[in-house]
Amino acid sequence: MTDSAPLATALASLPGARRIAPPRLSADGVASVILDVTGLDATARDALETEVRGRLAMVPGVREVRLVQTAEKAERRLIAVASGKGGVGKSTLSANLAIALRRLGHRTGLVDADIYGPSQPRLMAAEGEKPMAHDKQLLPIMTRYGVPMLSMGQLVAPEKALAWRGPMASGALGQLVDARWDETDILVVDLPPGTGDVQLSMIQKHRPAGAVIVSTPQDLALIDAARAIDLFNTAGIPILGLVENMAGYVCPHCGEVSDPFGRGGAEAEAARLGIPFLGRVPLDIAIRRASDAGEPPAAGDDTAAAPFLAIAEKVAAGLNLRRS
Repeated sequence: MTDSAPLATALASLPGARRIAPPRLSADGVASVILDVTGLDATARDALETEVRGRLAMVPGVREVRLVQTAEKAERRLIAVASGKGGVGKSTLSANLAIALRRLGHRTGLVDADIYGPSQPRLMAAEGEKPMAHDKQLLPIMTRYGVPMLSMGQLVAPEKALAWRGPMASGALGQLVDARWDETDILVVDLPPGTGDVQLSMIQKHRPAGAVIVSTPQDLALIDAARAIDLFNTAGIPILGLVENMAGYVCPHCGEVSDPFGRGGAEAEAARLGIPFLGRVPLDIAIRRASDAGEPPAAGDDTAAAPFLAIAEKVAAGLNLRRS
């Protein structure tokens, strides 16, 4: 770290200076500052941020300004997105669900609780961004899609293996969920596949308001999805519904639809178990390409966004959410 005194001097005469934590300047010229925006409306928050950024940018040696807004903790509800097995598109569904809920007017955050295989930084175009901490709490980074996010993938090197036992993984989950989420009303939590320690810690310590289960249509995936549903049912966590992912492949050349994983299996399973069916997401190469590029389809206005927005509307209705 270098001398941060010039940063404090630049902000000292700013109206609202009491809302600004002591800024820091790193050796590579990055100025980090935390604003307490409790009680401010959007216009006042934006005005304060603009003024702070402008003043810090004029300080000699400042190459970049990183700013985080915080506020008093608001009551929020957690949505657990789970699957009985990996490879069914749970993380892609989580990212797009969070964005779709945000587009529907709900103040939504995203927790990448897939400790051993975090993929949200890539999906949300936030690779390389590191969260700051304040009063021993992590501060989520704000993605370009208006959804704040925390992921273990932001805290460790991409190529580093996390050979952690259950208690360490559960502790990491606690740090992500108990971060400074401020005015966020909803947290979408992307859980790892299966029914292990992280899922049990989530249920026992953080008590989700509901669970969304993701499966492909094939029987093998549905067997494992039923186990995940049973875990949440046993713990008394409401099942918001089942999503059928990779439901039909649309040929990009002729438009013909085929069903390599079958069709309708998740809807039939939902009916058998007496839980809501939230909808289908096709096996579409456009979704895969957009996800790899950090451009979740739910953020766009084309047909690829439609299934995610429809699922988000049903999830919001299941939780009786009102738009902010």
